[in-house]
Amino acid sequence: MSTSFSPRRSFTRRTLAGALALMAPLAAMGFSSPASAQAYPTKPIRVVVPFGAGGVADITVRIVTERLGDKVGQRFIIENQPGPGGINAARAVLSGGNDGHSLALFSNGTAVSVNMFKDLRFDPLKDFTPISTLGFFDFILATNGSSKYKTLKDFIDFGKANPGKLNVGTVIAGSTQNLSAELLKTTTGVDFRIVPFRNTPDLLLSLTRGDVDLMIDSYASLKSMLEDKQIRALAASGPTRSTVSPDIPTAQEAGAPGYDVTSWNALFAPAGTPPAVIEKLQKALVEVLAEDEIKRKLLDLGIEAKSTTPDELKARLEADIKKWGDVITKAGIQKN
Repeated sequence: MSTSFSPRRSFTRRTLAGALALMAPLAAMGFSSPASAQAYPTKPIRVVVPFGAGGVADITVRIVTERLGDKVGQRFIIENQPGPGGINAARAVLSGGNDGHSLALFSNGTAVSVNMFKDLRFDPLKDFTPISTLGFFDFILATNGSSKYKTLKDFIDFGKANPGKLNVGTVIAGSTQNLSAELLKTTTGVDFRIVPFRNTPDLLLSLTRGDVDLMIDSYASLKSMLEDKQIRALAASGPTRSTVSPDIPTAQEAGAPGYDVTSWNALFAPAGTPPAVIEKLQKALVEVLAEDEIKRKLLDLGIEAKSTTPDELKARLEADIKKWGDVITKAGIQKN
């Protein structure tokens, strides 16, 4: 019996073979098929943090990902890679491929770094895809517990009457806290000197000795000394009172209209990560961050647990890049 030739069958086989041939190099380059995205994750997920272990950002991501691992069925491995501008951490994540098994923790500091470095070596908006925030937190503007400044308005009034006589301490030049002091300067019109310190303990020591008149740092860093009344909170930096410290007035309420600084931590994935992977992680984060136990643990760190959509997170990053760019330009700060 002779076998007839079918042009249609031959064409179908050639098409299938061609498609498989095209998929091979794409897979080698890290691109995932819809099927593999649905099966995600297939191995432990690495999250690279641009800060040292034990800090607020590090503890936050460990609390959240421990529960997130239960949701997605794989454990998370936290890798700390501190360094200027978060460059080391970002490049480590990008080298891990875009299949969703290598993620980055970004913060408000990422928006600052975009404006502080001549060559950041990565673009958080182009090289990464936003997933969701983990939480938001304010900074506290505090004085020595025995300071004559009982309110932020007292501090501002004295500063306006005595230009150049006040010192405001922050950690590291170019940090969000440091630029928050620059913003306070331009917002209030007070001419004070900004003194950067290597770390918070050195700054706190200087404040209690009276070397600086005001300091700006996270609630978690100041909590014990606030409770012991060794230092006094004059204001919180956010636009509305925080559930973390509802008794502390906002800077806007306390005499600095227009002053607004809210920091955040968030998860990002390398650009090109399958949308199904982003969606799965974001939905799981929404559920985790709504849990009472997670909210309580983060609140103890001074952080309000809150998720966002990828679009909301992207808009937040874009807005903060512009905001801190304006602050840096007005302050005349040179890029590194």
